[in-house]
Amino acid sequence: MQAHKFLALPIFRNSLPDWAAALGVALAVMLVLLVARTVVRRYHARLAATNRVEILEVPLGVLSRTTLPFFLILSLFIGLRMLDISPGTRLTAGSALTVAIFWQTGIWATAAAAAWFEIRRHGHAGADAATAASFGVIAFIVQAIIWAFVILLALDNLGVNITALVAGLGVGGVAVALAVQNILGDLFASLSIAFDRPFVVGDFLVLGEFMGSVEHVGIKSTRLRSLSGEQIVLSNADLLKSRVRNYGRMNERRVVFTVGVTYETPTEQLLTIPRLIRGIIESRSDTRFDRSHFAAHGAASLDFESVYYVLSADYNLYMDIQQDINLRIHREFEKLGVEFAYPTQRLLLERSGHLKSAAEAA
Repeated sequence: MQAHKFLALPIFRNSLPDWAAALGVALAVMLVLLVARTVVRRYHARLAATNRVEILEVPLGVLSRTTLPFFLILSLFIGLRMLDISPGTRLTAGSALTVAIFWQTGIWATAAAAAWFEIRRHGHAGADAATAASFGVIAFIVQAIIWAFVILLALDNLGVNITALVAGLGVGGVAVALAVQNILGDLFASLSIAFDRPFVVGDFLVLGEFMGSVEHVGIKSTRLRSLSGEQIVLSNADLLKSRVRNYGRMNERRVVFTVGVTYETPTEQLLTIPRLIRGIIESRSDTRFDRSHFAAHGAASLDFESVYYVLSADYNLYMDIQQDINLRIHREFEKLGVEFAYPTQRLLLERSGHLKSAAEAA
């Protein structure tokens, strides 16, 4: 009896030629769609191989992401239109096609967003590294919003009461947010990094005892490459709570150094030393002299403090310049007969009302 009712359904009243025609239409549609996708993918690959972005490159790249399940559902739906089917079967087929269309639309939309952000990131890679680094985080947020809308619209078209669903998700979202508050904290910290841009990929950072070059700014963590070679992973929330010294934003380097000479140096030579140091620094084109003064009477030396600027943030260049300045100061002091001071201590003993030198130790 059950088999008789099943065979009495409208779909089984179609003749064999009707079934053959429906199957032929479905296969023809499937074949046309597959050939069209193959042509689109080949043309897109040819455009992508060029150095510049063509006008049709993004649309063709989006269309090339069309999936095989979407082709299959669309072909079967068109084939079923050739048959005599019940309203329930027609409604089921329409619902399946609706879900497939919304799913494919989500794939197209996220592919278009990813392609656009990738083009923008490459466009800013050289001129504005900060903007380029922020596109990865923004692209993730945009794609998440797209899929949220796609799912809600698909459910709404299937007859699901999304108002109650959204309200339920809101209550559940509070519980989930409390459970993953550390992850959400890192996520919002990554957004803060993306928009505020305190540093970008390639900057050299110092955070307390950690230092290294920024390799990657992710959704949850930022990765540094230390001077000794290992990778340092810091959560974004902890990183923003730290005092960050960003040497990547340094345009020039201020250098302060001190030279100490002995107390026996004549006054005439003491007057000469600041001018001598100034001349040595100003002779270099990659520095800017600031000042040089007889700064203090030290415990074992007469101290001259000098300040200059290296017109570059390159640390190796700074060390090369400082080395050259130190060597030239040594040569000039040798010519003048000026001696560098080093820690000494002189002991004086008092005898019969007179002070006599007892010992001098170094």
